Amino acid sequence: MDLQKILEYNPVLLAFFATLFTWGVTALGAAMVFFFKKINKKVLNSMLGFAAGVMIAASFWSLLKPAIEMTEESGKTSWIPALVGFLAGGLFLLIMDKILPHLHMGLKVDKAEGIKTSWQRSVLLVLAITLHNIPEGLAVGVAFGALASNPETGALAGAIALAIGIGLQNFPEGAAVSIPLRREGFSRLKAFNYGQMSGIVEPIAAVIGAYLVLTITPLLPYALSFAAGAMIFVVVEELIPESQRENESDLSTIGAMLGFATMMLLDVALG
Repeated sequence: MDLQKILEYNPVLLAFFATLFTWGVTALGAAMVFFFKKINKKVLNSMLGFAAGVMIAASFWSLLKPAIEMTEESGKTSWIPALVGFLAGGLFLLIMDKILPHLHMGLKVDKAEGIKTSWQRSVLLVLAITLHNIPEGLAVGVAFGALASNPETGALAGAIALAIGIGLQNFPEGAAVSIPLRREGFSRLKAFNYGQMSGIVEPIAAVIGAYLVLTITPLLPYALSFAAGAMIFVVVEELIPESQRENESDLSTIGAMLGFATMMLLDVALG
């Protein structure tokens, strides 16, 4: 199938297929529970740092930069949509963080955030990963939704690069859910199911994001910046702190540098 035919597909459908891929990589990471009962802390910190680096790079190269360029091309003040959307995305995740019950890795149940609940630790752990998969799915959806107003090969390549980058950093996230659950006594199959379930929100968020962009075209720069703000919130609030536990900051920092470089390479080379 040539590139022109791909561009003729509905962007919402393309976003859905792209996030099926990212969900699949989450499941692949969760499948590590079939081979390991525990994960080396140094390895985990490096992978989480890598995930943080990918998300930081994607926030700028794939989301904020295109939002600014689109606004400049329309003759409007370039920084307004980027600033408003970015802060709105962070605020949205902050509100979700305060409402949705969830538990970060390595913490006891009494340290759960959000509305107080009697839900089991396993559910709270999955919800923590699910919460930060929302902006990832939204980012991919908005990037593919942008193809409707910019059906160029470069825009398509950039959206694909973003999906690949998000998929790469989903691998450690899947493992980071399933392997700790196995250590807590869950069967391998049940731990895997919980791990892969954390990624199911990405196709849902992607379809919503792509549809909104198609429905309200002027919203595109704001939507791109919104996704960037939400992703940066996740990085600063969750990924970086979790990757630097137990004084392993050097490895997580190296991982973050490699993740940023990988995503930058994908976006610049493909986009």
